[in-house]
Amino acid sequence: VSVLERQIFDFLGYQWAPILANFIHIIIVILGLFGTIQYRPRYITGYAVWLVLWVTWNVFVICFYLEAGDLSKETDLILTFNISMHRSWWMENGPGCTVTSVTPAPDWAPEDHRYITVSGCFLEYQYIEVAHSSLQIFLALAGFIYACYVVKCITEEEDSCKY
Repeated sequence: VSVLERQIFDFLGYQWAPILANFIHIIIVILGLFGTIQYRPRYITGYAVWLVLWVTWNVFVICFYLEAGDLSKETDLILTFNISMHRSWWMENGPGCTVTSVTPAPDWAPEDHRYITVSGCFLEYQYIEVAHSSLQIFLALAGFIYACYVVKCITEEEDSCKY
């Protein structure tokens, strides 16, 4: 449910890399659930491996929005594949945010995009994105522990059933 919520807001912000990552995550979660129900340790192991990559992705997103190192949240290339100039949906629609159009728009602004200023936010958009990623890391760690436990239980059952 948390990933579906995140997927919706990434679609609203036209952030293509997170949309792709969320979609893959949803598919892998379905496969992991199928593996658990059908007692398929390979599916569950694949789910556990994906969770390591998922945690890595979410750590990257946190570093991106907090501008760790050379990362900058002002670049379009990373999260939108340089297809659009959109940013996080929360940038304009966060709690308490007031959006004001700037007229006239600067010469460098594309014609099909409006130039705005955002003020009065109770919580800046980058912290909302960091909170989403932090929740995903927490859920992934719980899922990883559960996956390892289920694989252990299934393989122990198979060993005892050989006789």
